[in-house]
Amino acid sequence: MTDDLWEAHAGWWIDGFTDGADPEYEEQILPMAAAELAGARRVLDVGCGDGQVSRLASRLGCETVVGVDPTWNQVKVAAQRGGASFARAGAARLPFADASFDAVVACLVFEHIRDVDDAIAEVARVLTPGGRFCFFLNHPLLQTPNSGWIDDQVLDPPEQYWRIGPYLVEDETIEEVEKGVFIPFIHRPLSRYLNALAANGLLLQRMEEPAPPAGFLARAEEYAEASTIPRLLYLRTVK
Repeated sequence: MTDDLWEAHAGWWIDGFTDGADPEYEEQILPMAAAELAGARRVLDVGCGDGQVSRLASRLGCETVVGVDPTWNQVKVAAQRGGASFARAGAARLPFADASFDAVVACLVFEHIRDVDDAIAEVARVLTPGGRFCFFLNHPLLQTPNSGWIDDQVLDPPEQYWRIGPYLVEDETIEEVEKGVFIPFIHRPLSRYLNALAANGLLLQRMEEPAPPAGFLARAEEYAEASTIPRLLYLRTVK
C-alpha cells in the first residue's frame, strides 16, 4: 500500500522538491550535504529519489556514486537525469557487498521506512570502518501525529503556535501533503534512531538543528514567528 502511494505520487516529489524547486533543499540541505560528503570517494545515496544528492556527490568529485530507491518512477527519472549510477532497491536489503562505501547519505528518507532496524543495520554493513553516515531527517519534534499550527484566538492577545503531538509514541500515518497527494510518514522519537544507530556501531559525531532558511520563511509567512524552531535534524555518525 505505501509503496503504491510513492509510485502514484512520485511526481509530487520530483516537481516540488528537486531541480531547484525547493528553497530548503537549495539553501540548506544541499549545501550541508556538500560539506558533509567532501572528501568521500565511494558514496551510496539511500532513498535517492530523482538523484539530486547523488548528482551533487558526483559534482564534488567522488569516484563512485550510486543511488538506490524502491520506487520505479523515481529511479526512472534519476537515470534520465544521469550524473551517477542508479538502481531499484529498498534500504532494508541493499544489494552491495560489506564495506563497499566510505559514505552513505539518506536525505528525508527514514521517516518513511518501516523496517528501520534492518535499514540501519544495512547502512552499517556496507560502510567501511571509519566511514560516515550522513543522516537527514524531518525533525521528529515536528513530525508527531496530529501536530500542527494552532491559531489561538482565546488568548489575549491571540497567538499562533505549533502543537506537539504524542512525541514518545511511534506511529505511522498517511498524510495528505497537498490536495489528492497522500504520503506515508512514520514518527519515531530521536532516541529510537540514536539507539538503533549505536546498536549497529554507528556512533554520533555531530548533530545539527538548523533554523529554517530565508527562502522557506519567505514562502511561509505564518512560520516567521517560529523561526527558532528547527524543521531539519542532521546526524553524522561514524562506524
